[in-house]
Amino acid sequence: MAGVWRLLFLFLMWSLCESHLHFPPSVREISAASSNKTVKRGITAEVAGYTDVAKRIIDLAVFGAARNRSYTRLADFTDTIGNRVSGSDNLNMAIKYMYSAMAKDGLDVHLEPVKIPHWVRGKESAQMILPRTKSLAILGLGSSIGTPPEGIKAEVLVVQSFEELKQRASEAAGRIVVFNQPFVSYGETVAYRAFGASEAAKLGAVATLIRSITPFSINSPHTGWQDYQDGVKRIPTACITVEDAELMWRIAQRGQQIVVRLYMEAKTLPDADSFNTVAEIKGWQHPEQVVLLSGHLDSWDVGQGAMDDGGGAMISWEALSLIKNLGLRPRRTLRTVLWTAEEQGGVGAQQYFSLHKGNMSNFDLVMESDLGTFTPVALQFTGSDAARKVMQEVVKLLAPINVTKLENNGEGTDISPWMEAGVPGASLHTADSRYFWFHHSEGDTMSVQDPRDMDLCSALWAVVAYVVADLQDMLPR
Repeated sequence: MAGVWRLLFLFLMWSLCESHLHFPPSVREISAASSNKTVKRGITAEVAGYTDVAKRIIDLAVFGAARNRSYTRLADFTDTIGNRVSGSDNLNMAIKYMYSAMAKDGLDVHLEPVKIPHWVRGKESAQMILPRTKSLAILGLGSSIGTPPEGIKAEVLVVQSFEELKQRASEAAGRIVVFNQPFVSYGETVAYRAFGASEAAKLGAVATLIRSITPFSINSPHTGWQDYQDGVKRIPTACITVEDAELMWRIAQRGQQIVVRLYMEAKTLPDADSFNTVAEIKGWQHPEQVVLLSGHLDSWDVGQGAMDDGGGAMISWEALSLIKNLGLRPRRTLRTVLWTAEEQGGVGAQQYFSLHKGNMSNFDLVMESDLGTFTPVALQFTGSDAARKVMQEVVKLLAPINVTKLENNGEGTDISPWMEAGVPGASLHTADSRYFWFHHSEGDTMSVQDPRDMDLCSALWAVVAYVVADLQDMLPR
């Protein structure tokens, strides 16, 4: 009988397991949960301890002696130097200017040599000569070849997509292909600027004119880098205005012949010597560990490069100035890097990564501002869940300027190699709806910038960088 009862007992226990009834947590589970809560409470309390310091930084940047300083610095820099395309004398002058200015500011400054592309625009022009005469505003695209000395005169084929180009492949040979693609988003539409020349050349086109990558235009062309595909004949390529692209589309839809004469002197010279510009405040406890702030110093050869990316460079300098002005020195080193040749695909940053990746475990956080210094709305972040929890506490310190949102996906051409390797990364999200109105055009001038917006961006940048650099532990990988 005892055996029967034993069997019944075992059957009952098996049934309970199979029914997936909830058993009370084990001692180990309770301990782990308790430990996680303790850690959470610990980091919450630690970060909250920086509330007063964060307020001092914000007050200095937005209301105090440093008010308008980043704007004034940017105006002086861009008014003095102008635009700064890769390989140019202006870029060399910009690097010397910033080295001197940041050293005078009391920061530890040095230059790290790199090799960068040297593309020269030269003279360029375009005219529609049929069905009527009209000058076309153009900007040749980076790395484009020039036309023959006599220029190119050819009939135009206007298409609105790569798909339409394929469908009309038999019409492309010997023609100038005009892309009148609608703006969807920069990330999607920029493919036409980057690859339009090679796609048209595969079909025998002699040149391409590409509608500028912008959602808004006042008849101004926008330039940018483009990539020739290996094994494909290189043809001249330039951007035209939205207005002229739509004009030629309408004319083509009426069945009228369009003929354009294009002239470009563009050429690529041997790679030039240049530098990434580096300024630091050494950490007092772990100087080998680094929180990196950055923006790029180069620009295109139009406008002033004030928005792209003079503002990002200035707030990355200003963040260190604010911290130094307040007599603060974090546990870890704060390092500002002003990249060179970002516009050519992050060339300076790639070489920096190659030089320093052996020390990757000591890079705590990499930060980049390259989408304008308009009113800040959030910090974007890429990192582990544990690191995100820390950063969620850090952005709470920005309550005085109402920027406490932490968004996913830190971004930036220059910090992407670090993030892809697992280093936490952050970028500045601003009210940037107008960014691509002025991007890579003559419109990128100081008139786009606002002093208070730059103060707010500087305050955010300084608070986040300082607190992360001063925490007891590095951000979890």
